[in-house]
Amino acid sequence: MSTTPLKGLRVLEFSHTIMGPSAGLVLADLGAEVVKVEPAPEGDHTRRLPGFAAGFFAAFNRNKRSLALDLKQAEGRAVAHRLAGRADVVLENYGPGTMERLGCGWEQLSAVNPRLVYLALKGYLAGPYEHRPALDEVVQFQAGLAYMTGPPGRPLRAGASIIDILGAVFGVTAVLAALRERDATGRGQRVSSALFESTVFLMASHMAGIAATGEEPPPMPARRGAWGIYDVFATADKGEDGGGELFIGVTSDGQWARFCEEFGLAAMRADERLATNALRAKARAWLIPALAEVLAALPQAEVEARCERCGISWAPVGRPRDLFGDPHLLAGGLLQTAISALGGGEGAMAGLPALPVEFGPGRARSGLTRQPPRMGEHSAEVLEEAGYGAAEIAGLAARRIIVGPAA
Repeated sequence: MSTTPLKGLRVLEFSHTIMGPSAGLVLADLGAEVVKVEPAPEGDHTRRLPGFAAGFFAAFNRNKRSLALDLKQAEGRAVAHRLAGRADVVLENYGPGTMERLGCGWEQLSAVNPRLVYLALKGYLAGPYEHRPALDEVVQFQAGLAYMTGPPGRPLRAGASIIDILGAVFGVTAVLAALRERDATGRGQRVSSALFESTVFLMASHMAGIAATGEEPPPMPARRGAWGIYDVFATADKGEDGGGELFIGVTSDGQWARFCEEFGLAAMRADERLATNALRAKARAWLIPALAEVLAALPQAEVEARCERCGISWAPVGRPRDLFGDPHLLAGGLLQTAISALGGGEGAMAGLPALPVEFGPGRARSGLTRQPPRMGEHSAEVLEEAGYGAAEIAGLAARRIIVGPAA
């Protein structure tokens, strides 16, 4: 079994920030030959983002080559068309109408290559909103995800760019479906996924609940729990600098029996008011504080060991920094050493997450074949493969139609 089933698939990626690069990353990790087409002369602006976005480029651009190309010039557009003529997939996540204005929209590129599959990653699918720009955080608020995440009266975005990534994965799903159809028809097509509709998809269970019960679901922190014990508990190690907390879920009567035995809770085990999960859920007002008192007297390591022995669901309340040393990730090869600076060049090395899939009976995982590229690192190489001669490439570079990596 191969971990690169998309080997030989040629992809042109016109993208920035997270959604487009994530789609390209999935295809690249699965073996596709992904060329990231960056706007010359400055390159992908994501390389220069500060603050919490400083890791975006390194996280989502491994296993790709970089071509820095000026699409605002006719010669640059001609290069893009020539590359599209030999590509299988083009993907882009620029604002509505941008690629069309640059001469590289679906209509323009499909005329060059009728077999092309064109993935447009947008804020909205077809409808009254389709011309609006959008952001991950915007649609989290718009579709109710922020409302459901924060406590009542305090809507809160999720702690990662989950909609950008989810929309990218939906987009890749559409690409693979279109490629399968192309096998039968010989023709490509335009496919699309979007931030807003991806967020709405996450709201499906809440919408179904409203339809089934007629009741509006409260935000998750205020929800009526389905299980009696499904909470974060502090241990004796809890301090001001964080740590010392665990999430514990006891979701069946069998788990409750084992939990009580492991933690010496014979009186609770015998209490008829706690005999079933439904009864425990009704008793949460006094049950959770009583359990919190028991667990707060124990060291975190001991609580973890006991939870593991009795076979219930549990997890420490972790932070992103904890993942670098996570024994499960390290043992499974899910962390790949990559440059964590602003994409290419000098920078600290860090283990970053691999694609979370396995292949075959050996449970093999995709690997790291290329570091995040320097801007324009592969400009000449990509053009040479497309049939450009050395003199032509030198001329394009001299006229700044393409740009190579900085010395």
